[in-house]
Amino acid sequence: MKMGTKTKNSYFICLLLLLQHVYANSIIGEKGNDLEEEVKRSEFPDSFLFGTSTSAYQIEGAYIEDGRSLSNWDVFSHTNGSITNGGNGDVADDHYHRYLEDIDIMASLGVNAYRFSISWSRLLPRGKLGVVNPAGIKFYNNIIDNLLLKGVTPFVTIHHNDYPQELEDRYGAWLSPLMQEEFVHFAETCFKSFGDRVKYWVTINEPNLFAELAYMNGIFPPSHCSPPFGNCSSGNSDTEPLLVIHNSILAHAKAVKLYRHHFQAKQGGMIGLVASAYMYKPIKDDEADIKAAARALTFHVAWLLDPLVYGDYPTEMREYHGKKLPEFSPEESKLIKNSIDFIGLNHYSTLFVKDCLLSNCTCNNDNNNPTCSHGENRAILGFLLTAGQNEDGAFVGDPMGMPGLYVVPQGMEEIVDYIKKRYNNMPIFVTENGYASIDKQEEGEELVKDIKRIKYHKAYLASLARSIRNGADVRGYFIWSLMDNFEWVFGYTIKFGLYQVNPLTLDRSPKLSAHWYNDFLTNSSLNNIQAKKSIYGV
Repeated sequence: MKMGTKTKNSYFICLLLLLQHVYANSIIGEKGNDLEEEVKRSEFPDSFLFGTSTSAYQIEGAYIEDGRSLSNWDVFSHTNGSITNGGNGDVADDHYHRYLEDIDIMASLGVNAYRFSISWSRLLPRGKLGVVNPAGIKFYNNIIDNLLLKGVTPFVTIHHNDYPQELEDRYGAWLSPLMQEEFVHFAETCFKSFGDRVKYWVTINEPNLFAELAYMNGIFPPSHCSPPFGNCSSGNSDTEPLLVIHNSILAHAKAVKLYRHHFQAKQGGMIGLVASAYMYKPIKDDEADIKAAARALTFHVAWLLDPLVYGDYPTEMREYHGKKLPEFSPEESKLIKNSIDFIGLNHYSTLFVKDCLLSNCTCNNDNNNPTCSHGENRAILGFLLTAGQNEDGAFVGDPMGMPGLYVVPQGMEEIVDYIKKRYNNMPIFVTENGYASIDKQEEGEELVKDIKRIKYHKAYLASLARSIRNGADVRGYFIWSLMDNFEWVFGYTIKFGLYQVNPLTLDRSPKLSAHWYNDFLTNSSLNNIQAKKSIYGV
């Protein structure tokens, strides 16, 4: 086709503009981290639950008030050297006395749901051997009733790490099948007392992570481990985590059977379990590491969820663990199969994975050369090593304040896609997602002007929105956490909260992230970081 002079000029102008656009985008792409992905509340279903998460031991305090017994974490945190800076949950955020204020805070945020847990020690101080504590019933009734008055849906976790120390002393808690019946009794007490108003139940929070930290690495109570994972006074790191998960799965399934047979039809709720779910990337683009990254998901996530959906552990785990992996009887397999109405995902980060099965692994501790030298070449870890840095020293994402956590927003979409495909698009709730900073990062104004936390949540929510557009049945998202709290072995040195808690007065103060979350939830035009910087003086 022959062009006239005018047409030619227009063509070249358009070509020049196109080249300028491509060049500008390439410059922006090089900066990468300077970009912010915008996300709006309207990208999620109208019925979507947006909330915040906490757990009983981390915020309640009042550890010996109103009939509550000592929990495993009370005893552990009072052991010298167990917690950074000698922290404990004796007072924590004093939520036990300030719950009305905290519920007002949630209402002001604009959330429509709140995930919290029940203190086993507060409700059943002696487990099955004792009676129900009326003060505990009253406390959680008050929380549930006041949440509902404010239009906030209770999303209740029955067991979140803490249990009466007496159960540990009597028979070793989760190492014993007796713990299954203890848990069912606890769950039944919750269903009877609160189920008329609670429509979302989580049986157990992250048993896969708890088993690893408490019975493999020995850094959570009861501090069981064995070399090369640690030097604890007792334990077997290769077998005890398997037994703990086995008992947890059966306890969960028995509680679900009880709920479905006696409560669900009348109360109209849903019941599920929460898994700790990292995403994994091969450290190198070779077959061994690619297979190891897939194996990591099997050994960390499917280990817990496959039995609850399909009635048994993944075949690959059985292959590598052999007789060490407990077996389900035909009756137990029938009991556990399809024993969840939804899957809860606690997702924070992505890690690199290095194969330790086929690769030649040397033994050194050079951070820039991850090696299989501390038990990673064993079945309990899936014959793989996870790391935040690759062999060139590059991080998988920007490091957060808590060791082992990195900002990799794409991981949210990837882990949800994995769960969607493996479990037939079962309903999913993202029950925890949050940004960890440390005291040194949150000094002075940064305590309340937490720009990195805002960027983190925006990017992860945008990633989650993509999953939903691609067909994933995701029904809720909970920020960890409502406020800074007792972060287990890190004490009060790690901060996840939307609200700062003054260590002396315990007064709550909104951080910039709290203002952002409110604006996001109300579809405010202020859902723009530049506007935020102007308005809040960042």
